[in-house]
Amino acid sequence: MNRPPLYVTQPALPDLADFEPMLREIWASRRLTNGGPYHDQLEAALAGYLAVPQVSLLGNGTLALMLALKALDVEGEVITTPYSFVATTHALLWSGCTPVFADIDPASLNLDPAAVEAAITPRTRAILAVHVYGRPCDTAGLQAVADRHGLRLIYDAAHAFGVQLDTGSLLAAGDAAILSFHATKVFHTFEGGAIACRDEALKARIDLLRNFGFKGETRVLAAGINAKMNELQAAFGCLSLGGINAEIEARARVAARYDAAFGNLPGLRLLAPLPGVARHNHGYYPIFVAPGFALGRDALYEQLRAQGIIARRYFYPLISDFDMYRSAPGADHLPIARRMADSVLCLPLYGALSDDEVSRVIAAVTAAARP
Repeated sequence: MNRPPLYVTQPALPDLADFEPMLREIWASRRLTNGGPYHDQLEAALAGYLAVPQVSLLGNGTLALMLALKALDVEGEVITTPYSFVATTHALLWSGCTPVFADIDPASLNLDPAAVEAAITPRTRAILAVHVYGRPCDTAGLQAVADRHGLRLIYDAAHAFGVQLDTGSLLAAGDAAILSFHATKVFHTFEGGAIACRDEALKARIDLLRNFGFKGETRVLAAGINAKMNELQAAFGCLSLGGINAEIEARARVAARYDAAFGNLPGLRLLAPLPGVARHNHGYYPIFVAPGFALGRDALYEQLRAQGIIARRYFYPLISDFDMYRSAPGADHLPIARRMADSVLCLPLYGALSDDEVSRVIAAVTAAARP
């Protein structure tokens, strides 16, 4: 029997009938962009849900990274992680910055503050860290490094929507945190992104830059760009936000089944929960294939694909292994990041994954574990 493929993620979609009245309202108003009512409603709703003082909506997460760097006047060298999606580092190049790679912590898979400090030079101006898989960076450690050296600290929180620490929102850390609302994310607006920050003046600067630098109709105060989110995306986001808790809870149930099934398989490493996390969003389910497993990582990857289980090697290769970044500072010595990249495999995880489909993934992985 041919079964449909299971992808590593699937976008959550509300009932189309609930979206149609919103579309009719937009059609009637003809207000499609430039800060319409749904745009403003979503900004306020996200600030409340995410427990951050300021949110600025943007066209996508890459634009959010670029505008955060621009709004904070970041130039020169920026220390970042090789273990992420390439947009993190591309944003630095587009902003005229020089990426400098530092190694990651083996438990969190995020930038190691000690490695960051060792990479600082007189040209360093900022740290761009990533909350990989929504797992929090060592925010206290990175902030201490930034404070000692007078550096800006920006978080790529594309994976971290809704993650809460015991002390409050993860998105409140650093000078700014960027979000991606791409269709592959836990919360999405088809395409989209945002910047969260604590400073009203910084939000005002971001809002200026996202609309070409216009202040009113006749004044341009900065070299901005068109980075706005439109009304259709914002309306969809307003609707989707109402179902986000159910989506995260459904993902948590899938992750719990995987934990129970894979926790004792020889040669398979699962990520342990990090201390101080009050709420995870279960955006990804990575496993790490060690020599004790019956198959190598790539052989398991191919075997699962042959069965219609489209796992992904997030994040392999390292960003520092792409041709354009191989000569970047720090790219030649990243032993922990390389070990993780060479062993990682992300399994299907999304709220609509049925019990039978979860069982199908579990059966395939456990069968592969038998010599």
